Amino acid sequence: MQPIRVLVAKPGLDGHDRGAKVVARGLRDAGFEVIYTGLHQTPEMVVQAALQEDVDIVGLSILSGAHIPLITAIQEKMRSQSVNKPIFVGGIIPSDDADQLTQQGVAAVFGPGSSIQEIVDRIHQIVGR
Repeated sequence: MQPIRVLVAKPGLDGHDRGAKVVARGLRDAGFEVIYTGLHQTPEMVVQAALQEDVDIVGLSILSGAHIPLITAIQEKMRSQSVNKPIFVGGIIPSDDADQLTQQGVAAVFGPGSSIQEIVDRIHQIVGR
């Protein structure tokens, strides 16, 4: 069986990527194939990377507070390009915003202190393998 392919992206102007790199490395160590886009990705860049890399799931790391508009823009671009991939999000996201994101289709929201194992297990549930 092929490993689960995960895109880890840092959309927006947030310049803090330590958490995204820790998650990317943890997922790689758990047997996932990880594509990390780097900092300052536009919604268009994230969707293009998801298409080009044929990933199974898209992970977004957002610490800037702009999670709702960025994720909404990414979801709209994914729909317009028929990219039907689940999204998970990590960052400092208030619980009300996390609820809103899950209501608009985000598969999982991870806050500070989430363990790599928790993220790995949830991705396995979401992707179905």
